[in-house]
Formats: sequence, C-alpha cells, structure tokens
Amino acid sequence: MSVTIYHNPRCSSSRLALETVRAAGIEPTIVEYLQTPPTREKLVELLAAMGMRPRALLRTNEKAYETLKLADPKWTDGEIVGFMVENPILINRPIVVTPKGALLARPGDKVKAFLP
Repeated sequence: MSVTIYHNPRCSSSRLALETVRAAGIEPTIVEYLQTPPTREKLVELLAAMGMRPRALLRTNEKAYETLKLADPKWTDGEIVGFMVENPILINRPIVVTPKGALLARPGDKVKAFLP
C-alpha cells in the first residue's frame, strides 16, 4: 500500500500519524512540507482529494495568518492557496494520502480509518 504523509516532525499530530502508519506495517513516503512545499497544483489536488476548501486547511494560530489578515473573508480560494504556497507554515498538518483517499489527520490517529 502506497502512503504519503505531508509531515512536520515538530508537530505531535504529525508524529502520531506517522507512527500509526508505521504501526500498520507501512513505510510511507514522507514529505517534510516546510522544506519541500507542495506546488500550487499539488495543493489544489490535495484539497480536492480531501473535499476541503482552502480556508479549512489554514493554520489560524500562526503569525503569518495574523500578519496577512487571513481572517478577512475578502480572500478568494485561489488567493488563500497562494498564501499557503508562499507560506507553507499556514498549511495544517499532517495530510495523509492513501489508496483509500486523502485526509487531514487531526488528531493523528484519525489516519487508522484510511489504512488496511
């Protein structure tokens, strides 16, 4: 089973998701998205796979969220995606992709439902 995790090793939810995948006997492809941010196209693809609007994937407790005034409803989905591509710290994590689908695995053990 192919599994990819968009991971931040400093995040406890992300570490739990990774541990849960490995406990199922799967060694996932790990994308440390702060070092290797997704392209705009990849982020749009992930959002579609999760059935999420961009605003739902924003980390609202980051300084960049406040600085960019992203709580303002004036921002379009496309603009929010652009902000996340430019400032990957704004992307909530972990995002886990399996053959069963993609999800924002918060809490981290939520990924169990997407594993065999």
